Amino acid sequence: MTDWHNFDSDFTMAFQPIVDIARREIFAHEALVRGINGEGALEVLGRVDPRDRFAFQEACRVRAIKMAAALHMDTRLSLNIAPNDISDQHECFHTVTRVAAACGFPIHQLMFEITEGERVNDLPGLAAAFDTFKGYGFTSAIDDFGAGYAGFELLSAFQPDVVKIDRSLVHEIHLKPVQLVIVNGFLRTCNELGIRVVAEGVETAQELTALRRLG
Repeated sequence: MTDWHNFDSDFTMAFQPIVDIARREIFAHEALVRGINGEGALEVLGRVDPRDRFAFQEACRVRAIKMAAALHMDTRLSLNIAPNDISDQHECFHTVTRVAAACGFPIHQLMFEITEGERVNDLPGLAAAFDTFKGYGFTSAIDDFGAGYAGFELLSAFQPDVVKIDRSLVHEIHLKPVQLVIVNGFLRTCNELGIRVVAEGVETAQELTALRRLG
């Protein structure tokens, strides 16, 4: 298995803003991998040997922190992580805290996004990991909520600070009553649990208006 240090110059990172519409400010920036020639994430990840996936994703998180520090980013930095990549030793957390400290990037500005698209092999271990590292001041999030089958499983195991509703439920929501009902249910659940909600992929004024009406 390749160590993350070996991924040096094969990729770069882009930062997508997450906007708080009510406050009219940027809440966070999500780190997204890109090729050095502008290739998208799917193309870049497609070149990575499955055996090296964890090491490459670790390298992406390290690169994102270093770039954010160099840019003097003053918002949260959102880092993606697959739930089954969190080992018993929580190596990914230890790595990012070491790198952030070395770069002078504030630990409390880090946000971990758990991807919802794969089944969780060790749900109690995942919940324990986040309970342990809450002391660092990390913000936690569930990404792509509603896209797979692990969302409510994750939500029942630990209550994140943020839930990001998948773009498939946001696209043309103003034209699709069923999606409105589903998203409204998500919002009510999250509001009762005190969880902040982010809608992914809002691209039109009509979608934004529909979501605002839901609260």
